[in-house]
Amino acid sequence: MIDARHYAEHETLRNGMQVLVRALHPDDGERIAEAFAKLDHESIYTRFFGPKTELTAKDYQTIREMDFDTRVALLVTIMENGREIVIASGSYSRFAPDAAELAFLVEEDYHGLGIAGRVLRHLGRIAVERGLRRFEAEVLPYNSAMLKVFEASGWPMSRRSEDGAIHITLALGGVAAS
Repeated sequence: MIDARHYAEHETLRNGMQVLVRALHPDDGERIAEAFAKLDHESIYTRFFGPKTELTAKDYQTIREMDFDTRVALLVTIMENGREIVIASGSYSRFAPDAAELAFLVEEDYHGLGIAGRVLRHLGRIAVERGLRRFEAEVLPYNSAMLKVFEASGWPMSRRSEDGAIHITLALGGVAAS
């Protein structure tokens, strides 16, 4: 079984950049805060569906208490001047025995490099092994890049409009997408 708590896989992005896709660690709060501070308002809005100026005490508590059973979070990091820098994150939160809600965030400078799709694939492998059969996500209608990530996932996808957002369901079907 995949040890999600210690998950780490190296990836090469479309532009040749080497990144590490790894599990969120309890001490990642500062790295995540630094990454959050670099985000523009649009990226924050498309992720949180509203304005958010800083991480809250509850956000930090969630980071420290990630259980890697009902909630799994992966970070995408690069090394810069000897420091590990977070450039993206992806997570799922189980809301039913066989289903979880997805969330992604990619720093603007790294959009279009296939990061979200790669993180989705990693999360999918972990989820399927833990008995999840579907992922769900809410996407703003104009977030075409995220919609394309889900469409290209390799999993059957359904969508419906709901409360100003598009509700996506990916049927994992017991196998991880390639």
